[in-house]
Amino acid sequence: MSRFGTRGPALVAAGLAGMLVVSGCSGQSLEGGGDKAAAGQVTLKVNFWGDMGLDKLKAAYEKDHPNVKIVLNSGEYNAQHEDLQKKLVAGSGAPDISAIDEGFIVQFRGQADKFVNLLDKGAGSYESKYLPWKWQQSLSSDGKQIGLGTDVGGLAMCYRTDLFKKAGLPTDRAEVSKLWATWDDFIDVGKTYVSKTGKKFVDSGTNMFNPVLAQQPQGFYNEQEQLQMDGGPKVAFDVSMKAIQAGLSANLASFQPNWDQGFKKDQFAVLACPAWMLGHIQDTAPEQKGKWDIATIPGGGGNWGGSWWTVPKQGKNVDEAYKFVEWMVQPQQQIEVFKTVGNLPSQPALYKDPAVLDYKKEFMSNAPTGQIFASTAENLKPQYLGKKNGPTRVAVENVITRVQQGSLAPDKAWDEAVKQAQKVATS
Repeated sequence: MSRFGTRGPALVAAGLAGMLVVSGCSGQSLEGGGDKAAAGQVTLKVNFWGDMGLDKLKAAYEKDHPNVKIVLNSGEYNAQHEDLQKKLVAGSGAPDISAIDEGFIVQFRGQADKFVNLLDKGAGSYESKYLPWKWQQSLSSDGKQIGLGTDVGGLAMCYRTDLFKKAGLPTDRAEVSKLWATWDDFIDVGKTYVSKTGKKFVDSGTNMFNPVLAQQPQGFYNEQEQLQMDGGPKVAFDVSMKAIQAGLSANLASFQPNWDQGFKKDQFAVLACPAWMLGHIQDTAPEQKGKWDIATIPGGGGNWGGSWWTVPKQGKNVDEAYKFVEWMVQPQQQIEVFKTVGNLPSQPALYKDPAVLDYKKEFMSNAPTGQIFASTAENLKPQYLGKKNGPTRVAVENVITRVQQGSLAPDKAWDEAVKQAQKVATS
């Protein structure tokens, strides 16, 4: 997941139902370490965001490993990464296992000395199983592997068939895909929807910015870590401004409570949909089963999100932590997560497994999610994401949010976005 961003795109305040939900601003502790309730008993604390399908995995692992207790800490996307950074600098308090999203992986692989080098644990045998770029993204410049990949975030577009029908728009996924070959086409469809219904079309301008940016040859930074705002970021920013000025955006901050309410109250009809987003939709609005479907995304392709499991060195149970990470990336668990929440594995052999390839998501009108997302993942050409990609994205998203809220004029927004991005780049 980037999820969001990230999974992403992007990314997530909603926690696992019934699980412990922790955010960086909740006032609750995110402390890690190796609590031992009894001799031989090991507690592993796992930090992540959103729903990564861990509830079933936790139960299965604890059943087979009665000496291990898994504590799941789901928090807000940015806050979890910020908290991990603080704990690494402090030298204590990090979880035993931490998920890291693609938007932050370059930042953290630059601190490889603070993570267990998984190659020392035998992880080298997994290199051939991963998409080559996925393996490389978590590999430090001095050859240390800080993480094992969870998923990738190939892009599609999720839409509400019932709301489209009310607006007089097609509902069949093939026909809907034909409506928007380009982002300009997409905005035109949105204008039609708004005029017919009086309701907003998309959830947020930031959730247009991120997928468009993901489709560009270059993101915020080049491989020399130089900020490149006039390339992909300008293209994506312009699209988001067009959508906002056309009145399409419901101005709902992603992965916040009002965004979740937006799903339930039909406040938008479409949203950019990397594979990991399916689980969030299903968890947030279970009563909408059969009302969602999946079409192709304007512009074609792109990757938004996708994460890695890492083991901070400061943990007291690094061996047990690695064993759990290794178990989570096995095919059986990866397929279980895909079926449960939609996260697409980053091991391409699984794309040919009938359990993935033939899978249809009942919740999403029986959309062939295995075929849809497997085909996008195999053709991905990922961007280079710089060391400061995460905080730079947040800075630009904040500017877009200000425009949506009416506190910043659209014609002044780009200069402000560049200014804020440069602050991050030079900090």
